[in-house]
Amino acid sequence: MSNVKAIFSHLDCLVDAIDGMKQSGHSDFAVTAPLPRHELEELIYEGEPSPIRWFTLTGALFGGTMGFSLCSLTHLNWPMIIPAGKPLVSIPAFIVIAFESTVLFGCLATLVGLLYHCRLPAKDMDPEFDDPRLSDDVFGMVVRNLDDSTAASVKSALDEFGAVETSITGGKDA
Repeated sequence: MSNVKAIFSHLDCLVDAIDGMKQSGHSDFAVTAPLPRHELEELIYEGEPSPIRWFTLTGALFGGTMGFSLCSLTHLNWPMIIPAGKPLVSIPAFIVIAFESTVLFGCLATLVGLLYHCRLPAKDMDPEFDDPRLSDDVFGMVVRNLDDSTAASVKSALDEFGAVETSITGGKDA
């Protein structure tokens, strides 16, 4: 199994290459860019919603519940002077603490989800992405797990899409 690495100097060429690889049936590829670009994100993920939103929802629900519970249990466990006719657990008085804890735990859960889904800290980075130019001024693409005959055709296709430099490297199994 082989990998094909391509370096692009322009974003448009990389976008065309991603579209071409997807149309030709190659879906196992990785892309790197020196800056975040929404065009790349939309092409690669095709409108799939982010799974991080579930981390945010879970954290927010947990935080809101814990904030309200903290206020309620504190109010119930310590003797307080309550005027006649007033409820012991008052929802309007506890909304501020519940809201703030909802935001706090939602943000913390979002951070945990982001770190998890971005695989940070990176322990096993692709050796093809060790090129220092990829974090400076060029875009990179690696098409993975190709047969030797397919790798040659993918290399020529990436050259046609405007790759400045292409190379065929051995895969992880090689």
